[in-house]
Amino acid sequence: MPSSFTAPARQAPVVLQVLPSLQAGGVERGTVEIARAIVEAGGIALVASAGGRLVPQLERLGAVHLPLGLMTKDPLSIWLNGRRLARLIRRHRVDLVHARSRAPAWSARWAARRTGTPFVTTWHGVYSETLPFKRAYNAVMATGDRVIAISRFVAERVASRYGVGSDRLRTIPRGADTDLFDPAAVRGDRIHVLARQWQLPDHAPGNPAVIMLPGRITAWKGHALLLDALALLRDEAPSLDWVCVLVGPSGDGRRSFGRVLVEQADRLGLRNRLRFAGQCADMPAALALADLVVVPSLEPEPFGRAVVEAQAMQRPVLAASHGAALETVQPGVTGFAFPPGNAAALAALLRHVLSLPFAERARIGAQARARVLSHYTVRAMQQATLDVYEELLRQPFPHRIATAPAPGTEPLPHDVA
Repeated sequence: MPSSFTAPARQAPVVLQVLPSLQAGGVERGTVEIARAIVEAGGIALVASAGGRLVPQLERLGAVHLPLGLMTKDPLSIWLNGRRLARLIRRHRVDLVHARSRAPAWSARWAARRTGTPFVTTWHGVYSETLPFKRAYNAVMATGDRVIAISRFVAERVASRYGVGSDRLRTIPRGADTDLFDPAAVRGDRIHVLARQWQLPDHAPGNPAVIMLPGRITAWKGHALLLDALALLRDEAPSLDWVCVLVGPSGDGRRSFGRVLVEQADRLGLRNRLRFAGQCADMPAALALADLVVVPSLEPEPFGRAVVEAQAMQRPVLAASHGAALETVQPGVTGFAFPPGNAAALAALLRHVLSLPFAERARIGAQARARVLSHYTVRAMQQATLDVYEELLRQPFPHRIATAPAPGTEPLPHDVA
């Protein structure tokens, strides 16, 4: 396996993360964020994957990427990858292996057991169990010496469905980069560039309010539901002036669902109020353009970074009331909630929020950012993950500064209806 990395004679803790690829998404971003934390703490961060557009970013942080085709679900390939990972573990004297996806986890578990290396898994999602073998396939994620769940919602499912006890289960919420997602850090020129790109009017009193849905263009994210709600909003509150921006890449290579949405918008007469923005490289500026953000997912979100990133930007969020949104959104305090799949309820809520005085929306946005700062930051997630590593390594990272427990790692009260 080609690599320019050579282990030093006196070795700091070496952590190997494994995942299918480093293209884009919450799993990939979490991998890069933890690699950064490992390096900053004086450890050595290795990442094995099939590669992708985030590799240069990973390497700029001082981590090492080890190319390995871990995307396959073929049983023979999984076993062969296990042997390859075992060789990597021995060659680079890896102290801990962290698996973030099921197929790589099967390979990594075999390699970790073969080499006597501590093994950590992170449940980034709620995996389907519709086929008979699926639960057995998912179960590898429950076999870690420590099992990380990215929300209470996921933790409760892992505990009840897969029997992971509190001795091994750790709940570590994902987080927003609150330096990046900070209204004070987003210059006006960045906002104007996107406004021109998306053919939005200058943001000033009297101009249309911007309703935004950030997320992949895929059916379960609730885009079609939002369009139905917007048609009701237009008919029931014709005096309200607004435009809706859908920010995110197509969820499939054929873009078939995107075409379905365009046809739906035409049928509902919404095309002149709708913008398909596609992939956006400057999400803080995009969110700064929004007057409110909608997260109408039809299925429960395991965590939902879009919620906390919008909250970090002090934007009111309207979220479907299931999954981890029950933890991240406090109705009337840090955002608003509506029954999942209910277009009429979403339309009524949109009308209510758009009718609020600016000062009231600003107050809710400020409270939302304050709660993100106290519970849902990338730094809190990084520090809590390093804590888990140190439990198993039985040694501290050499450059890690001893601090009080990171905000957000303590149990959160069940304060959301």
